[in-house]
Amino acid sequence: MWTRHYKKKIYGRLVLPAVAVAFLSYFGYHSIHGDYGLRAGQALEKVRLERAAELAELVHRRTVLEKDVRLLSDGSLDEDIIDEKARYQLNMSRADEIVIFKSYF
Repeated sequence: MWTRHYKKKIYGRLVLPAVAVAFLSYFGYHSIHGDYGLRAGQALEKVRLERAAELAELVHRRTVLEKDVRLLSDGSLDEDIIDEKARYQLNMSRADEIVIFKSYF
């Protein structure tokens, strides 16, 4: 009875660790650089902070405009406010006046 003896090849021992390293490298790379990775999360956070600042500015502008609307409502018509708005819209003033424009936007 003949028996064949095979030499243990060194390459056979390295196949499983090589596959494991490739698998972990692939998923490790995409966990940092992928569409949902750490860098994408940082970019999303940056955009969120920019939009939050923009929202705060818009809320402030809205409160200023709501205040102006309340002053111009029918119940409490203020002649000074009407005069100020008319002069600002028509870009007119008298010769003896000094005009300082305050921009709301």
